[in-house]
Amino acid sequence: MSESRVHAPLLEVRGLRKYFGGLRACDDVSFSVEAGEIHAVIGPNGAGKTTLLAQIAGDLRHDAGEIRFRGSDVGGLETAERVRRGIARSFQIVTLFDDFSAVENLALAIRARRGGSAGWWRHAADDPNVRTIALALLERVGLAQRADATAATLAHGERRALDIALALACEPSLLLLDEPMAGLGAQESRAMLELLASLRGSVTMLLVEHDLEAVFALAERVTVLEFGRVIASADAASVRADAAVQRAYLGTEFG
Repeated sequence: MSESRVHAPLLEVRGLRKYFGGLRACDDVSFSVEAGEIHAVIGPNGAGKTTLLAQIAGDLRHDAGEIRFRGSDVGGLETAERVRRGIARSFQIVTLFDDFSAVENLALAIRARRGGSAGWWRHAADDPNVRTIALALLERVGLAQRADATAATLAHGERRALDIALALACEPSLLLLDEPMAGLGAQESRAMLELLASLRGSVTMLLVEHDLEAVFALAERVTVLEFGRVIASADAASVRADAAVQRAYLGTEFG
């Protein structure tokens, strides 16, 4: 095995382009994510951040460029196959089975990941092995005491934590996070920040986020988009001091 292959990034995005009519949502976007790091993507509204994440996850097809994961081009694969290869996504708008408990929601995700015979979804949480894994995931995201609460009764921050647990149930190497801090109050934001920090090193994270305080508290490296183009991609301290980034965030206090 070559030296370059040994040290290849976990994720490489090369010359990615996505157009919606005359709008260039992603315009020659290139950056990489190293295994084990938390890498943030930031930028003003309309910069193309969520579009970028959707292309990496497979929810949206790119028009040109490459998405390489573990050295292989995955750009032509369906979302389900990317999940099987180790890419999982949490969403800005959380979708849960509201009539099911937290542990039942997780049990369904675990069973779906493993596959099953007809009717597997009906009693997924009754499988003791599945339930044990689900409870461990709830413990991991701070929801152990809410295991049997129905999803409909969970607070906004708890629903977001459960969504992250659902993504972790896919056993990902790369976790894509779409604005996990959005809509959270001060206490919930602190809890989410602590949760994401606790996952550091156990799973690589690519984080799209508007909360710059959270970004610079969490991320080792940051990529900045403006009008669909990368204007900076470097370690967090360098990005924070970058004049082009500060111009893109006119009126934003970097501290």
